Amino acid sequence: MKKLLKEIRNCTVCKPHLAAGCRPVLEAHPESKLLIIGQAPGRHVHASGIPWDDKSGDNLRNWLGMSKVTFYDPTKVAIIPMGFCYPGTGKSGDLAPRKECAPLWHEPLLSQMKSLDLTLLVGKYAQDYYLQKRAKRNLTETVKSFTEYLPEFLALPHPSPRNNIWMKKNPWFKEEVIPFLKDWVTGNSLQ
Repeated sequence: MKKLLKEIRNCTVCKPHLAAGCRPVLEAHPESKLLIIGQAPGRHVHASGIPWDDKSGDNLRNWLGMSKVTFYDPTKVAIIPMGFCYPGTGKSGDLAPRKECAPLWHEPLLSQMKSLDLTLLVGKYAQDYYLQKRAKRNLTETVKSFTEYLPEFLALPHPSPRNNIWMKKNPWFKEEVIPFLKDWVTGNSLQ
C-alpha cells in the first residue's frame, strides 16, 4: 500500500488539464474500515494537502459524529476522491473531477483494503460511478433510497455549505440518514 500511495501522490497523468498543477490528495490503509469517496479536492484542500480540510469536511465530520483524530486515522477511515487533484474553477463552482483517476487508481487501492465495512458515496459523481444502473434518476432519489445500497454503500449529498438549500428542502435527510450514519459510526467504534 505504501508503494501504491507514493505512486498515486506522484501521478501527473492530468497535468496538462490542471491549471493549479498536480497534488493528489488521499488517505488509505489496508485496515481502513470506512471508505469515503467524494468528488475532488477543492482549492483549500489543494493548498493544505489534507483531505476534507474545509467547511465541507467540518459538515461531513458532524454528519458522522466523528472526531478529527478518528477521521484522519487511515487505519479507520480511507479517503479516496473520484479525482485526486483540484480540477479548477468553472462558472458555478469547482469543475468536475478528472475522469482519469478513478479508473486508473481505485481498483488497485480497493484490492488492498480488505477490512472495509462501508463506503460512503459522497455526491453524484461517486454515486454514478459505483452504483451505475442502480443509481436513481437524481441525487435526491438515490440518497433517499440509501437502504437499497447497504451494507456496501451509503449514498450522501455533498456536505458543501452550497447545499444548504437542498438540506432545507429534504428534512428527511437529517431525520433518517444522519442518525443511521451516526449509529453506524458508533456501532463500529469509529467516533
